[in-house]
Amino acid sequence: MLDFEKSSDASFFNNNVGAKSILESLFLSHNISIASVGETLLFLDEIQESPAAIQMLRYFYEEFPDLNVIAAGSLLEFAMKKLKSFPVGRVEFLYLHPLNFIEYLKAIDHRAALQQIEQIPGEPFAHNVLLSLFNSYAIIGGMPEVINTYIEKDSLTELPKVYESIWGTYRNDVEKYAANETERRIIKHIISTAHLYVDQRIKFQNFGQSNYRSREVGEAFRNLDDARIIRLIYPTTNVEVPLKPDLRKSPRLQFMDTGVINNELRIQAEMLTLTDLSNSYKGAIIPHLIMQELISLNTINDKKPHFWVRDKKQSSSEVDLVYSYKNMVIPIEIKSGSDGTLKSLHQFVERCDHPYAIRMYSGKFEIIRTKTPGGKPYLLMNMPYYLGTKIPDYIAYFIENYSLT
Repeated sequence: MLDFEKSSDASFFNNNVGAKSILESLFLSHNISIASVGETLLFLDEIQESPAAIQMLRYFYEEFPDLNVIAAGSLLEFAMKKLKSFPVGRVEFLYLHPLNFIEYLKAIDHRAALQQIEQIPGEPFAHNVLLSLFNSYAIIGGMPEVINTYIEKDSLTELPKVYESIWGTYRNDVEKYAANETERRIIKHIISTAHLYVDQRIKFQNFGQSNYRSREVGEAFRNLDDARIIRLIYPTTNVEVPLKPDLRKSPRLQFMDTGVINNELRIQAEMLTLTDLSNSYKGAIIPHLIMQELISLNTINDKKPHFWVRDKKQSSSEVDLVYSYKNMVIPIEIKSGSDGTLKSLHQFVERCDHPYAIRMYSGKFEIIRTKTPGGKPYLLMNMPYYLGTKIPDYIAYFIENYSLT
């Protein structure tokens, strides 16, 4: 394993020599026979610190096809922008995310909960335990170092310094890749204020009560989006496939991890007192986390979910999430309790050509037959929050097993 933040490891790639010379030097220094190249895994960590190493991936592939190479690094997108060429077709991309709820259950080794959550539908008697476990996960988030510390210390009191270290590292690294001092100031401003607008639709102009112009803020946000630190989630106006984001409309802000937001907002202690976390921070935390859970399922592409809007001069509707399944677009509302208003969801249902809709809430799983205020019958699947990563599987179960006829 090489860590390119260490000058001694980076030096192997600093002399402008070929792949063969680099590998021979690496194998010699680590006392490995070059004959065992096919049995060796070369792990290149923080590779964004070495453009030369990124470009060398092509030659490793071409000259040593039996060599197993994994390259990992944060903010790779920034580094790649500065490269003259990239080994397209020679590198397979995989996207890493914070742990989702199922991965969290694996990390804490709660096998009984895993067995229940993998069952479709789960048993009603498991609901309270799963909701309690999910609440703990929602409070601390999915950053691996945070979860590992939580497991070791069994306490929240040790976590703030871990969050500060993680967020501070990202903040410092992003500023390094700013093109100029103005861009550096804007990025710094966004990172220091954006958590106040979590799950809200935003305008670029004067973002965060600043004097920065729309073009400058938009460019900074797009760079942060490329780096997958703060994502721009754009709405769609479609009720049928394919879903197309409307880039002219205001996006929502999505952070890489809800736990980091909770720490920045200093609301974790308050969250411990709540039985329904959808009431936390103006109702923004649970929708944000469920969006994070869906994003975590995309490991081979960088597709982002969408929400739905219907804008009119005198009224507007907004559905928290929409999900494509075969030839249908399924609306998903995230509400507290079982009696939250579903006005926007009804607006969507009355415009789409199928009878399926989802509400995510703190209650138990159930499927009911109901009607919109306009009289259109439809099927509503009520799903507990902790099933965010199972949305695709439950949608398939819903549609394959239920119909109005």
